[in-house]
Amino acid sequence: MLCYLSAPLLSASESLNRLQKTELFPNHTESAYFCTMKERVLSGVRSTGNLHLGNYFGALKNFIQMQDQYECYFFIANLHALTTHPEPEMLKRSVKAVLTEYIACGLDPEKSAIYVQSDVPEISELYTLLNMVAYKGELEKCTSFKEKIKKHAENINAGLLTYPVLMAADILIHRAHKVPVGKDQEQHLEMARNFAVRFNHKYGVDFFPEPFAFDMSGQLIKVPGLDGSGKMGKSESEGNAIFLREDADAIRKKVMRAKTDSGPTQPNQEKPVEISNLFTLMQLVSAPETIAFFDDAYNNCSIRYGDLKKQLAEDIIAFTTPLKEKILELENNPKQLQEIAEYGAEKARKSARQTLGAVHDIMGLTSIWK
Repeated sequence: MLCYLSAPLLSASESLNRLQKTELFPNHTESAYFCTMKERVLSGVRSTGNLHLGNYFGALKNFIQMQDQYECYFFIANLHALTTHPEPEMLKRSVKAVLTEYIACGLDPEKSAIYVQSDVPEISELYTLLNMVAYKGELEKCTSFKEKIKKHAENINAGLLTYPVLMAADILIHRAHKVPVGKDQEQHLEMARNFAVRFNHKYGVDFFPEPFAFDMSGQLIKVPGLDGSGKMGKSESEGNAIFLREDADAIRKKVMRAKTDSGPTQPNQEKPVEISNLFTLMQLVSAPETIAFFDDAYNNCSIRYGDLKKQLAEDIIAFTTPLKEKILELENNPKQLQEIAEYGAEKARKSARQTLGAVHDIMGLTSIWK
């Protein structure tokens, strides 16, 4: 099993200082990060834009807590992003931005393997091999695939159909036990479990563990967007997401434009979705007394949505400002970011090569002359 360095979590500035002194990964030796029996945790985010509050509370907050307790692999999914055919230079910028924001939010390259998906080619090979135990019918029934072909009928590519297989390869290449996915990815994780079980059964082995959804708080968080229609997402309608690097004025404008209704008409009535969404966001960034104040105002029909939005905007700004400052600090040190990515890829490839070598043996793909 893999094992990582036991140094304490560093701030962004401390990490940069150590990198500049070439102390962070001095020799890149195998002994530097191999040797524990911790459970493996893996997750990632698509490189399709900057990270937003949904990414932070739905994933990154948990990632940060997991680093000291689990053997963690966190990656930037630029191969998944290819299903939408991004411009190459834009894709590169997005990968760098996500890596920057990962580190700024508190992920530690000494404690976790933080890497770019395409820097670990073993993932693509395992993706090819797992396609042999994935069936067309089950892939076509996948909810996300059906939604994508409805929205983008002109772009029904094989990558969209086999998206769950690539996600399974991301997980199984490290034989991960736990995957802190969002609610919308639970079906994909179930399919990864099915592929693992099917592979083990087909080849009569007990090789791949069954990965399960995992969250430090005991439940998966779905952070709503500002348009009242669903989750916060990078590709949703304009103004739906609050990005970690946004300036204060942009945040205020977005929150003030958030969808509301005409207000409650009777005491203690159920909140409609768009209002419930605002309260959900407030629960993530505001003080308990602030939430209680506006909840009471709603229940006694005295609430003023303008006041609620102003308070919510200021609380979001107070939360994101320190993260934004760290992001800007890291962006001014591209060489250090490159070293972090290369070091993370090396750690991830060590694990990936072990898995792929065993899969080759199991499937009969090793040289017939051996």
